[in-house]
Amino acid sequence: MIDWPLAELLPHAGDMILIEQILSFDDEQIHTRLTVKPGGLFNRPDGSLPAWVGIELMAQSVAAYAGCHARARGDAVELGFLLGTRKFECNVEHFPVGTELAIHGVRSLEDDSGMGVFECHIHAPGIHATARLNVYRPPQAAQYLQETQGVE
Repeated sequence: MIDWPLAELLPHAGDMILIEQILSFDDEQIHTRLTVKPGGLFNRPDGSLPAWVGIELMAQSVAAYAGCHARARGDAVELGFLLGTRKFECNVEHFPVGTELAIHGVRSLEDDSGMGVFECHIHAPGIHATARLNVYRPPQAAQYLQETQGVE
């Protein structure tokens, strides 16, 4: 289990941090978890989470992967972008309250330009979701954001 605070590993704040815990990570993969609780930003009236939130759970797990590696190297956590998702499939329409979701991301590709592809899965009893996430982490994110501010 990783004891680093999630707020130090993810470029998110407050209620936008959806995953609860990083269980493990290595050079190729990360394992995170979340227990679905009512009252969050994306919860349905019955407290469940729509299945499409699974994409964000996967993306935050990939961001945590990058954050863990940055922290292990002694570097600052940098901003990254979810460019797209291919083949998101889920066998349920929502994740019920009380369900513990296990999120797993495996790096398929990552190059020096900051482009990456991760195969991601969410598992719980009776629940299975998969997706391939395309991500981009610019080498100098702050400079990249300044350069794109004037572009419309």
